[in-house]
Amino acid sequence: MNTRVVSITRKGSLGCFDESKGALDRLEHWHIRPEANEAIEMLQPAAEYLRTKDTPVAFPTETVYGLGADATRSGSVRGIYSAKGRPSDNPLIVHVSDLHMLRSLLGSKHTGEDVIPVRYKSLIEKFWPGPLTILLPNPDPSPLAPEVTAGLKSFGVRMPSSPLALTLIKLAGVPLAAPSANASTKPSPTAAQHVKDDLDGRIELILDGGSCQVGVESTVVDGLCNPPVVLRPGGIGMEEIRSCPGWENVVKAYKDQSEEGKAAPRAPGMKYKHYSPKARVVLYESTYRDSKHGIIGADAVTATILATAITNGDPIPSANGHFRKRIGVIRTKRWKPAAGLQCSDLQIFAGQNGDHSETSYDVYTGDLKGDNGDVIGEVFDISLGEDTRGIAQGLFSALRELDRRGVDIIFVDGIDDDLDIAAAVMNRLRKAASEIRA
Repeated sequence: MNTRVVSITRKGSLGCFDESKGALDRLEHWHIRPEANEAIEMLQPAAEYLRTKDTPVAFPTETVYGLGADATRSGSVRGIYSAKGRPSDNPLIVHVSDLHMLRSLLGSKHTGEDVIPVRYKSLIEKFWPGPLTILLPNPDPSPLAPEVTAGLKSFGVRMPSSPLALTLIKLAGVPLAAPSANASTKPSPTAAQHVKDDLDGRIELILDGGSCQVGVESTVVDGLCNPPVVLRPGGIGMEEIRSCPGWENVVKAYKDQSEEGKAAPRAPGMKYKHYSPKARVVLYESTYRDSKHGIIGADAVTATILATAITNGDPIPSANGHFRKRIGVIRTKRWKPAAGLQCSDLQIFAGQNGDHSETSYDVYTGDLKGDNGDVIGEVFDISLGEDTRGIAQGLFSALRELDRRGVDIIFVDGIDDDLDIAAAVMNRLRKAASEIRA
């Protein structure tokens, strides 16, 4: 199977909601702008493909790239599981273009009562379109293919804020089941090249709309129980959710490790190991203290990285047979360049290509030195900056970048695990980590 990457030209707006209407009425219909002719002509073949074929299409959303298929056809949905190598008991999130499409999935009531549960309306009004997934009761009979829900009596749905995604769904005329467009267990893709790295030869079409703005998946909430719960942290923080009427007492209902052995997960990302690069990942929590050396902060980190990666202690398992150690460092808010390791002057990596040209970081490299000053390896250093949302946007890309550089081990500077998007960042890092140092 040949995989094509099609860059979508975006000149001006692809479409809009009716902002002259209030509350939820403005989201009733996504209107495609007739002047967006060039982009529409490029998206129409993909829309037709989604309606008629069983191989999924990768497309960008504001969170990560999704692997989309017609959520109403079993053959099409099974194509997602096959392409990703995804366990069949891991449910999929449905993406809709507007509330009209959402209501068509919930069935109609003869009483005139709105089919959208009242509790969700404050969330929808504030956060849709955007990185928030809500759980809704699956009607019987349901228009959704049974493979979407993995046997559950509810389904997750969201309305993405990406105009490209909304327009593609509208043109297809069907809701799209769309998990992240990566091979199962790998870091989620935030650029078209990431999708191609994982799924080349497994799918036929990738729509390239540039880098994703949020960088982590949507927050998943369940308002069908009391108190309501967050099943997966993501692009909307818990404190933001608590600001909405009916959600003041929302609680956390997820773990930061995989939950294998449990029943079918209520939301994606709960049960199976996920977000993992090839290299071994060592995560340092923001609370890390080196009890052996009696020090905290960056100096403690440097000491333990030296003990792990440089001294005569246990060798680092090599993923690629390099004689010299290759060390990756992902910095956020606390660490010095290269985590304080001794190395020659760090320079922008000469072999850097355009894979992450739209991200906010560069990859620096330098020779790694031992205690006696001898060169014993190579360091690849990435700083994601101190802004939490910037860290979230660059996280998956940085993990993939260091994998491409062939590093044996990646040391990561964790951030404070509070209730905003930082919770999503740390949730993904803990799931990716081979070792957590707290």
